[in-house]
Amino acid sequence: MGILSRMSYVVRSKINALLNRAEDPTETLDYSYEQMRDELQDVKQGIADLTTQKKRLEIQKRRLEENVEKHNDQAREAVRQDREDLARKALEKKQSKMTQIEELEGQIAQLQNTQDDLVDKKNQLENRIEEFRTKKETMKARYEAAEASSRVSEAMTGVGDEMEDVGRAIERAEERTDEMEARSAAMDELQDTGAFDDAISDKDSIDRELDSMRSGSEVDTELETLMAEMGKSSPSSEGDTASDEEIDAQLEELESSESSEPSESVDASADTDTETELEELENEEESRAE
Repeated sequence: MGILSRMSYVVRSKINALLNRAEDPTETLDYSYEQMRDELQDVKQGIADLTTQKKRLEIQKRRLEENVEKHNDQAREAVRQDREDLARKALEKKQSKMTQIEELEGQIAQLQNTQDDLVDKKNQLENRIEEFRTKKETMKARYEAAEASSRVSEAMTGVGDEMEDVGRAIERAEERTDEMEARSAAMDELQDTGAFDDAISDKDSIDRELDSMRSGSEVDTELETLMAEMGKSSPSSEGDTASDEEIDAQLEELESSESSEPSESVDASADTDTETELEELENEEESRAE
C-alpha cells in the first residue's frame, strides 16, 4: 500500500469515526423512514400518472369506436343510395379507425400491466414501510432505554467520584479535628504543669518550691498567733487532709453561725436595758407619791 493510499485510508477512517460519534441512530431511522415514505409517494404519483394516460387512451378508443359506428352507418346509407364510391371511402375510414383502436387496445393493455405491477410494488413497499416503522419504533425504544441507562450509569459514576471526594474531605476534617483536640489537651496539660509559667518566669523549680514552703510557714505562724490571742489551743494537722471544697463549705457554715450569735446578744442586751428603764420609772413614781 502506497503512502497516498494509506493517507486516504486514514482520512476516511477518521471521518467515519467522527460521523459515527456524531450520528444519532434515532434520527437516522426517522430519516430512512421518511425516505421510504417519499419513495412510496413517488410510486403512488407514478401510478396516478399512468392511470391518467390509460384513461386518455380509453377515451380516445371510445371516440374511435364511435367513429367506426359512424362510418359503418355512412357505408350503409351510401349503398342504399347506390353510391358505392362513398360506401368504399366510409369503409376505408372505418378500417383505419379499427386499426387505431387495435393499437390503442394494445397500449391500454400495456399500461394496465404496468399499472398492475406498480400497484403490486406499491403494496409491497407499504408493507415494508409498515414493518420498518415497527422495527424503527422498537429500535428507538431500545436505544432510548440504553441511552437512559448509560446516562444513569455515568451519573452514578460521577456521584461515586463526588462521594469519594466528600469522603476524603470528611477524613481530612476528622484528622484536623483530632489534631486540634490533641493540641488543646496538650495546652491544658502544659498549663496545669506550669510549663507556661516556667517559660515566662525567671525562677526555677527549686525557687518555686521554697516559695511555697515559705508561704505555708507564714500561714501556720499567723494561725498560731491568732489562736493564742483568742485563747484557743494550737491547731491540729488533721484538717490538712480535707479538700478545698470541704474547707470552703466549713468556712461558710462558720460565718453563718457567727453572724447569728451577735444578733441574739444584741436582743438580750436590749431587753435588759428596757427592764432597767421600767424599774427606774416605777421608783420615780413611788417617790413622787410619797
